[in-house]
Amino acid sequence: MNIQKIILSLCAAAIAVSMAVISVVFIYAPSAPVEVKTGVIAAGEFEPSKWGQLYPLEYDSWAKTKEPRKSNMSKYKKGWDDDGVIYDKLSEFPYMALLFNGWGFGIEYNEPRGHHYMMIDQSEVDSSRVKAGGACLTCKTPYADKLARETKGAIFSASYKDAVNMIPENHRQLGVACIDCHDNKTMDLKVSKWTILKGLENILHSGCSKEEMRNVVCAQCHVTYIIPKDAEMKSTDVIFPWKGGKWGDISVETIIANIKSSPAHNEWKQAVTGFKVGFIRHPEFEFFTRNSTHFKAGASCADCHMPYKRVGANKISDHDVKSPLKENMRACLQCHAETPDWLRERVNSIQEKTVALMNRSGYAVATAAKLFELAHKEQEKGKTIEVAIYDKAKDYYLEAFYRSIFLGAENSVGFHNPPEAMRIAGDSVAYASKAEALLRQGLTKAGVDVPVNINLELSKYINQRGTKKLNFRPEQEFADPTSIQETLLPKEMKGLNSKLN
Repeated sequence: MNIQKIILSLCAAAIAVSMAVISVVFIYAPSAPVEVKTGVIAAGEFEPSKWGQLYPLEYDSWAKTKEPRKSNMSKYKKGWDDDGVIYDKLSEFPYMALLFNGWGFGIEYNEPRGHHYMMIDQSEVDSSRVKAGGACLTCKTPYADKLARETKGAIFSASYKDAVNMIPENHRQLGVACIDCHDNKTMDLKVSKWTILKGLENILHSGCSKEEMRNVVCAQCHVTYIIPKDAEMKSTDVIFPWKGGKWGDISVETIIANIKSSPAHNEWKQAVTGFKVGFIRHPEFEFFTRNSTHFKAGASCADCHMPYKRVGANKISDHDVKSPLKENMRACLQCHAETPDWLRERVNSIQEKTVALMNRSGYAVATAAKLFELAHKEQEKGKTIEVAIYDKAKDYYLEAFYRSIFLGAENSVGFHNPPEAMRIAGDSVAYASKAEALLRQGLTKAGVDVPVNINLELSKYINQRGTKKLNFRPEQEFADPTSIQETLLPKEMKGLNSKLN
């Protein structure tokens, strides 16, 4: 074979190899990158679909929050399942119906369905719950900050219906939107509500890092807040009870101290005790950031609830915000080497123990509340209860009450910070037990024979609620997983049944 033939053979072989490589590339290479659209999102643009024209993948995932979730993935936080069942929190924890009687949450209190339903849930809830007016819109609509400024705060005292009508008609069902969390020019994370800005000032924290912002944007809404009232019980503002706290340390004690710091923070009257009290709502940020394992390890809300995912050749933060339990622990597997089943069992174990202690706390507080009711009835009959004993019992009761409702309102059933959940529940039980002991002492001194077990008469509070006449749903109750609760409060003393009284 001459040199020319050898060269031709080598060239043919090289071409064959090249074609094979090209074939492999075409078969196995990832999808071609999607062309990035260029454009400008106008300042003050509330319509998500406009943002979606430039960021279609994020928009599409955000729109999926409309879809129901598989309920069998989570034992204690079902949310809204694929059968369309909405879970009644008062049926899950019946003592709440007693503690919240006299307040909207004691009428209808459902597990949240997701971001898409933020405004829709409010429009569908029992009509007797909308007395707080526009203050309720602070976390629910992206227009809240704009309306608070334009109305000079009048949105807070307006009726709920009038406040909703201040929102453009086409957006009256719009929940959290792109404008809430993103800068329209750079897409950087930002905050858009006066509440979080004032809250950060109170804990002396500003200039948040990019990673901290992945918590702070969620803290615009996943926090508790106070709705201060004027002399006519009209709402005047929405504030975060963080004064005296600091970044990474906003304790339940700080929140309680802020509520107690002014009579204007007492938003409602508890029917069973007659006490004017404040309230605690979804304190996820405060609970998670208080020295929890995941927070100290540098994890953020977005890491767990908005994990990165691949869509074709693109990597995006998943805007279909949900619990990792609802997606086979995908978010957890970013850091953990264990199997999804192992991880899910750990979550369920933590939540099971938290539910046991929530029952312990809730029923202890409910028992103390019924003893106050008994004390007030005896006072009306002319019995005299020692003032010092009564006042001290009330102090202990309120400390127990606020801790109990903190755990009930926080949406992770203890998982965001298990040691803190155990501490708060234990302290609640201790305070409630002390309140009960003092009330028994005061009533006995007044000549009242107090029964060993107090009938909570729960059916009176949990059935025929509101204009919808809502009733207890026994199949949804989270009974004490340890079965210890029934030895402390006999089942018949709960006064709970599915039949109407």
